[in-house]
Amino acid sequence: MRRILFAWSIIFAVVVASGCRRNVSETTLTTTDSVITHAELLKLERTPHYTIATIADPWNGGILHRYVLVPRDSTLPGNLPEGTVVRTPIERALVYSAVHTAIMRELNAIEAVKGVVDVQFFTDPDIVEDVRGGRLTDCGSSMAPTIERVIDMSPDAIMLSPYQDATYGQITKLNIPIIECADYMETTPLGRAEWVKFYGELTGRRAEADSLFNAVATRYDEIKEASQSAGAKRPMVLTEMVIQGVWNVPGGDSYMARLIADAGGDYPWADDKSKGSLNLDFNQVLAKAHQADVWLIKSFYIHSLADLKGANALNDRFDAFAAGHVYVCDTNSSRLFERFPFHPEVLLQEYHNIFYNNGTDAQFFKRLDR
Repeated sequence: MRRILFAWSIIFAVVVASGCRRNVSETTLTTTDSVITHAELLKLERTPHYTIATIADPWNGGILHRYVLVPRDSTLPGNLPEGTVVRTPIERALVYSAVHTAIMRELNAIEAVKGVVDVQFFTDPDIVEDVRGGRLTDCGSSMAPTIERVIDMSPDAIMLSPYQDATYGQITKLNIPIIECADYMETTPLGRAEWVKFYGELTGRRAEADSLFNAVATRYDEIKEASQSAGAKRPMVLTEMVIQGVWNVPGGDSYMARLIADAGGDYPWADDKSKGSLNLDFNQVLAKAHQADVWLIKSFYIHSLADLKGANALNDRFDAFAAGHVYVCDTNSSRLFERFPFHPEVLLQEYHNIFYNNGTDAQFFKRLDR
């Protein structure tokens, strides 16, 4: 779906050196213990004078990027470890994703956001209004930012989500530090949420970030524990729908499969070991999940069961359709994709309510009428 761009992200960094990606060998890593407990792709090592942030390459192995975060009000220490030096807190960031403007707002660091790209995908009315009023610079498309506008806004960091073997085009020639935010590649809900600690370091909001994550993790574990004994029968849960002949369902070892299981649901592909998506056809899904009790869909054009049947006449073959247990998140208006990356406990609670309370108090998914 259009809005599942919770990939193109953003974040921060005031850099004294080059902001382009560096190849960092494994041997350059220090042995300091990381403050990270759940994230697999992020390592934070705090010292009295700076913080080292190491981001693993989720595609090729090894190190994607390494940052040395130094407070901007201190003298630059000598003999710094290898990495891109970033003066913190950042003050003028170009942000690529609504996911990251949202967490910066929650950390009370929204003033550091001075420009955005792909403004059409932002659902935060304040961001949209600030762009319209000229308080934020619209730098065009994430795929090809308007270089003149980027130069005019004079960012001290460009915050974006990396992708495999990314080069980022002309912005790499501007000598502006690029922070590669790979949080979306984490495969567990709390793993992604823990990246808030990195963003807290970058924005000078360490205490707020640590406190936020601790509260999220505690609440997530409470809901998970309650969900495991919520009912004698765990509902079978189907997700998404066939589009142009392809039905993308989460792999059994993926982020979304973990959420379903933690919320007390049974997932038809739970035995699969894929961390990404499975590309199936309609008949494969029907054979495996026709007895699904609950059907969850993210869509911008399905607003009723009639719409769902209109999209594919065979959609009524699923038990969840016949029982009227189909729930849709409207991706045109919902702020789900801004909210759940750093608040998986909110989506976990919503799934639990759908699985066991017919969607009572749902914020994002609405039960379809006939």
